[in-house]
Amino acid sequence: MIPGAVPITICPLVRCLLSREAVKRGNGVAIGVRGQRWSRGRCYTSGDFSGANRSGRMRSQLLLGLAVLGLFGGDRWIEPAATQPAPAANPMVAPVAAPTIGLQLSSQWPAGQDTGLWQTARDRQAMITAIDRSLTWLATPAAEKAYRDRPANQPDRRWVQRSLQRFRQLLQTSRNTASFEAALRREFQLWQSPGLDNNNRVDFTAYYEAVYPASLTRTETYRYPLYRRPADFDRWAQPHLTRRQIEGEDGLLGDRSPLAGTELVWLSDRLAAFLVHVQGSARLQLTNGREFTVGYAGATQHPYRSIGQELVQDGVFTAEALTLGKLINWFAANPDRLSDYLPRNDRFVFFKPTAGAAATGSLSQPLTPGRSIATDKTLFPPGALALIKAPLAGDRGGLSYRYVLDQDTGSAIRGYGRVDVFWCTGAIAKARAGDVNGPGSLYYLLLKR
Repeated sequence: MIPGAVPITICPLVRCLLSREAVKRGNGVAIGVRGQRWSRGRCYTSGDFSGANRSGRMRSQLLLGLAVLGLFGGDRWIEPAATQPAPAANPMVAPVAAPTIGLQLSSQWPAGQDTGLWQTARDRQAMITAIDRSLTWLATPAAEKAYRDRPANQPDRRWVQRSLQRFRQLLQTSRNTASFEAALRREFQLWQSPGLDNNNRVDFTAYYEAVYPASLTRTETYRYPLYRRPADFDRWAQPHLTRRQIEGEDGLLGDRSPLAGTELVWLSDRLAAFLVHVQGSARLQLTNGREFTVGYAGATQHPYRSIGQELVQDGVFTAEALTLGKLINWFAANPDRLSDYLPRNDRFVFFKPTAGAAATGSLSQPLTPGRSIATDKTLFPPGALALIKAPLAGDRGGLSYRYVLDQDTGSAIRGYGRVDVFWCTGAIAKARAGDVNGPGSLYYLLLKR
């Protein structure tokens, strides 16, 4: 995510070329889409996701794992985090005090307005839907436990719920952006993330639910499987098996794999299968024309290891020069090196069919394009309302002002200085888009007490 994004071009996997990439959870590419609509749970917007008249360009026949690789401030690379259930939280009971660990009370609101909420009633409804999903989760025993286990001086669940409910009311009753923003400033306080090194800087990236060609049966073309969670996984001895032990050096261990017989679906491209592991979910186009979706079902206990960072450490690329396009092109030109780099990430993800469901975050709720974010849930309140000033979709530079819901997490999204924005799903032909990669600010909205 880099302010002043440059247009990017996206083609089928392994031929994908990006003129500018992102560095996120370890990798992440973000794309803002303008004037496009998606049905069946996918993204739609009648305006620019950035809330401003900013755009880039994207041509696509297949929108591949866009949330997989990225760049941080400058042109540095990092990878996106895989979507997965939030770590067992440390929720909180009834917070007696305002949050003082990490989040800092902001003395003033940042300049700007979320004009995207007022472009059409449909845009507002998308935000309301996202709020309702947070409220649905906050009413569950899982949310109660998550907040009960958190430090007592962080915002409690009821405070977060009331803040969401009031924001929702104001969104429905305010006449326009100005009256809405004025009401927020009267009734809410902003609690800012200390960011990287306590300088309030937060690095933003964005992620997509990817679409890849796949087959329900193994063939000469479709040879790289995604596996179901083993029935005895909870009884696996630790340390868990590594990626190399499960799928082999070349990814083709097949019937000799300890997971043989638990294959869920096969992909034709090894790097694509790896990127689904990084992303944590995918929408697949089967050989019979049907759509098939898979989601996160568990993972081994090994830490996530970024192949982008490995390439930099080995001197293949400099951090400044590494981009997603270059990485994909390099592996296309050096396919034998996949067996060297992919097994370095010992972490292995298991999948389950999700019956065409929309992309789902760590709260087990569908994500809302442009309105759901992923953060470190050990530090930030899950399901809460937030405000970001971030380099969302644009080639003019500057930061976009946007209200979002904290509804997801990722294995590479760690600390106070990382946020990943969910952008949408699938193939978007002739869309205009810009990458999301760069520094910004993160605030949480809570009612004044």
